[in-house]
Amino acid sequence: MTDINADAPLAVSSTHSPMKFGEFVVVIASIMALNPLAMDIMLPALPHIGAAFKVPDANHLQTVLSVFLLGFGVAQFAIGPLSDRYGRRPILLGGMAVYCAASVLALFAPSFEILLLARLLQGVGTAATRVIAVSIVRDCYAGGRMASVMSLAIMVFISVPVIAPSFGQALMILTEWRGIFVVLMLYGLLTLAWSAWRMPETLPVAKRRSLAIRDVLYAYRQTVSHRQTIGYGLAAGILQGALFAFVFTSQQVFTEIFHLGPYFPLAFASIAFGVAAASFFNSRVVHRFGMRALSHGALLGFVTAGAAMLLAVVTGFVPLWLFIALSMLMMFAFGLMFSNFTALAMEPQGHIAGTASSLYGTLTTLLGIAIGTVIGQHYDGTLLPFATGLFLCTLTAFAVILVVEKGRLFKSHKMVS
Repeated sequence: MTDINADAPLAVSSTHSPMKFGEFVVVIASIMALNPLAMDIMLPALPHIGAAFKVPDANHLQTVLSVFLLGFGVAQFAIGPLSDRYGRRPILLGGMAVYCAASVLALFAPSFEILLLARLLQGVGTAATRVIAVSIVRDCYAGGRMASVMSLAIMVFISVPVIAPSFGQALMILTEWRGIFVVLMLYGLLTLAWSAWRMPETLPVAKRRSLAIRDVLYAYRQTVSHRQTIGYGLAAGILQGALFAFVFTSQQVFTEIFHLGPYFPLAFASIAFGVAAASFFNSRVVHRFGMRALSHGALLGFVTAGAAMLLAVVTGFVPLWLFIALSMLMMFAFGLMFSNFTALAMEPQGHIAGTASSLYGTLTTLLGIAIGTVIGQHYDGTLLPFATGLFLCTLTAFAVILVVEKGRLFKSHKMVS
């Protein structure tokens, strides 16, 4: 890492030269956006896919989303060690190539099973983009500066889930659901070309690590045995489970419970905007207040909003405006938590950034998939399963952070493994 004082507000790394800071953030955000675009643009297409392949159970259509996340989560386990050994660029470009090829397979899928295979491979491809993006940021920055960069990147790429469902809905009007995979393929090719042209290798040869089983296991042990890394990873995974549950069930909730029909992407976008607003806010104030103060305060806010949601559902008073308002508050809190939790988890792992990022990504994604799938598959035409699962997630994440920080919230202090 080239920054001597990475926490200084104006510290800009030369590691990502020839890109200036602004282009670096946009490229990182564009790379990371491959994943949410492939997730959220599919939401309006799910009923059309079900009709095309004669899928009788609406809950079963959630597998179009969950199998993508499964490939995304599992593949990260191997991506990190490979990038620590061979560098960031080849693994990044290879992952995006797999993503583009999988988009072509999905475009011509003759059956629902082949479509799920293509979605699995798309997830594998975006695993590389997620792990490498975080690793590149960690190669270049640390501390509050890393949190600021991650927040700016998240602010840029979070516009994708804000507009993706509406974009997907527009595609459903102009073409059939297969047109979505044409868009995904074209976007993948664009980011692949941009990254190949402008993104330098950020991991020097001298800092690359062996792929020997003993060395890889040592790096994994260093990651999972560090209290700060594993603790914030567990909390982030649990909270991501609540987010995935919302995404998995959003199309059914807005169309079946609130009867929004084709207008549900507008409600989805208004809620997702909360994450974008939080990311922008975090990037501006994280140096002033610190990662722990912001994320711990947001976690308390998330618990409060989750309790209010469950109370509203139990009492039977859940008008659309209240559901959207509480969901926006929770998304705002999630945006403050996730970028800071990621930075806090990765902060002690600069010497094994690729491996640590991959294990962190695998842990948070698979835990999120498991929790989100359980909540999503319990959807019964009411909001009770979602509200109950959400509140339990918030309480559990809060308990984990209390244990990790030994009850000392809000203040930075020296953490030991």
